[in-house]
Amino acid sequence: MQGVFITIEGPEGAGKTTIIKKVAQELESRGMDVILTREPGGIPISEQIRRIILNPENLTMDARTEALLYAAARRQHLVEKVIPGIRRGAIVLCDRFIDSSLAYQGYARGLGLEEVFSINQFAIQEVMPDQTIYFDIEPEQGLKRIETNQKREVNRLDLEQLDFHRKVRQGYKQLVERFPDRIMEIDASLPINRVFSNTMEIINKRIDRNE
Repeated sequence: MQGVFITIEGPEGAGKTTIIKKVAQELESRGMDVILTREPGGIPISEQIRRIILNPENLTMDARTEALLYAAARRQHLVEKVIPGIRRGAIVLCDRFIDSSLAYQGYARGLGLEEVFSINQFAIQEVMPDQTIYFDIEPEQGLKRIETNQKREVNRLDLEQLDFHRKVRQGYKQLVERFPDRIMEIDASLPINRVFSNTMEIINKRIDRNE
């Protein structure tokens, strides 16, 4: 089977990380070669950049600096982990990718979708996900989940005002409309088992197309 690159996107508290772990376990139980990774991070260099980006102390970080750091982490992650995984025929599951930069920095930070996409084109060249699943949730509900989840790290983006998180969601909605063939939307406010089954339905169809 050819490698498949699948990304999971969504605002803070959408449940991406929980679901993507369950997806990886399900696929591995079928004997599939699965790489579970995340952005920013996934490899040592990118994890170091992640700590800088998400450090709650770095509240003065400029929006363009933030966008460039994400793109730098993305590039290193791609060449070290994602591309080799795809080439060996693995299913690469990534918690966030380019769409996060477009929604957060391009739209919510006001840098512009095209401007941020241009920065990332330099970083990723021609590598785009085969399938992206967007977990949609009201910002108020997502942030409430974060408050009640004692195990989750509180990062710099969690500390943004509610209006910022609303803009992030608006940005994602624009991307769903712009890339309807690649991005599928799921209601992340549903019970976790429903969200998981809906996610697996999309992923199973995508994998079947590659066999």
